Amino acid sequence: MGKINILTSDFDYRKLAEFIIKENYSHHYQTNVFSDQKTKAVYEEEIYYRKNSLVFALQDSQDTLIGTIRALKWNYCDLLPLEKIFSIHPFQVIEKNFEGEIWHIGRFAIRKNEGLLPLKKLMALAIGIVCEKEKNIAFAECDSKLLKTLYLMGIEPVIIGTPKYYLGSETIPVLLVYDNLIKFYHKHEYLINDVCDIHTHPILNPALESNTLSYSFT
Repeated sequence: MGKINILTSDFDYRKLAEFIIKENYSHHYQTNVFSDQKTKAVYEEEIYYRKNSLVFALQDSQDTLIGTIRALKWNYCDLLPLEKIFSIHPFQVIEKNFEGEIWHIGRFAIRKNEGLLPLKKLMALAIGIVCEKEKNIAFAECDSKLLKTLYLMGIEPVIIGTPKYYLGSETIPVLLVYDNLIKFYHKHEYLINDVCDIHTHPILNPALESNTLSYSFT
């Protein structure tokens, strides 16, 4: 039996950063050796984005991390990873009369040999947040293997830039549009039907106080 938590301010985000870096290097280099500098950079970025993001952490019964994903709601001020890594500003991609919210899905990492189920669960959670409003879109960066998997799952990311080397692999910037995201969500929402009401989270409803949300799965 396991659980998914939405990480709150009392969580040690260094553990999150270490897990993300470790799994990226484990998948692409077959090694767990990586620099503290890379871990520190991820940690500092997540602390910086924390007030506008939801980080979902999939954990086993011993609270060991199995997988993570982060949905970040852009405030139109902060520099998104898309611009940091690829020098692509969202307004270079979206239409001038765009009326929805702009999200970024990132920090996706899964422990080796866990299969597709954790991926689908985490993606369903992040996509469900993005699809709160019909016109919303999301940006993301993914390696070629994940990109292929997303296509096979029907998400159909739109490539918007030239690949760059980042966190151990060739990384590709993509745009995720509502119509494709909502199809995936409707197909896989049964995986998270027993989730607590994540839509009461202050990122979506700022008037509400922050809390820790979790649910179990088999």
